[in-house]
Amino acid sequence: METLLQWRRLPPFALDLLRLCVWLVLLLAIFVPLERLWARHRQKVFRQGFVTDLGYYFLNSLLPKLILIAPLSLLAKTVHTLAPSGQYAFIASLPLWLRFAAAIVVGDFGAYWGHRWMHEIPFLWRFHAVHHSAEAMDWLVNTRAHPLDVFFTRFCGLVPIYVLGLAQPTGNAVDPLPLAVAITGTIWSFVIHANLRWRFGWLERLVSTPAFHHWHHTKDPQHVDKNYAALLPCMDQCFGTFYLPRDRWPEVYGTEAPMARSMAGQLLQPFGREAEVEAAPGSQTPPYPQGT
Repeated sequence: METLLQWRRLPPFALDLLRLCVWLVLLLAIFVPLERLWARHRQKVFRQGFVTDLGYYFLNSLLPKLILIAPLSLLAKTVHTLAPSGQYAFIASLPLWLRFAAAIVVGDFGAYWGHRWMHEIPFLWRFHAVHHSAEAMDWLVNTRAHPLDVFFTRFCGLVPIYVLGLAQPTGNAVDPLPLAVAITGTIWSFVIHANLRWRFGWLERLVSTPAFHHWHHTKDPQHVDKNYAALLPCMDQCFGTFYLPRDRWPEVYGTEAPMARSMAGQLLQPFGREAEVEAAPGSQTPPYPQGT
């Protein structure tokens, strides 16, 4: 009890770091054994880039949520000012589980388009290319992303949730729904990036799986720009970007975009700063996509 009280006296930043360390231990304890027993590709636990991705784990667990505070607060205030009060009264009367289910659907719709724009708009791809630079897939690849990439995709997912009044329908700043949606999405993102050969039959058309998302990370030119949805493959089915063969997995991952080796270089590269860059072997493509 005394130790717990001492932890609560820690500064907020130190307490956040402590919580992240605890979560990291739990994630290691869950995914490392799973990936050793059911690996799709045989690879080392401490593969190349593991330490860099570990740095992203801490950075992206702290920075994007701080950047989101101001725009989400402004969005919530604006929506409550403009939307009819009756709409929010009706939404607030719904049970939390129903609001949560609806938020998952509309949030994944927003995240789908945010993610797709990251691929289709050359300027945004500069940031998203960091995530696609991983040439081996495992659970920790989920954390490899530029913080502005994480911010943009999360914001796109949260906008429809707030606009429809599913979050903070009474104007109360304390609403568990956005947090519940964020936690659900974060946990499942670790699952779909994991190096697991599991297949789930017809369920794979209802919920995203490692097989579904691994195809999104291939650099095979015949199958790039597929499977943008984070949770619900029906988004890709609706908008023509679904690809999931029954008996095949991608053999190559990564991107043809030249990428800085160091974490600092990767963070600066989208802004046009000089960084140590190594092009992918045989790359004949420009560093950023032209159009799609």
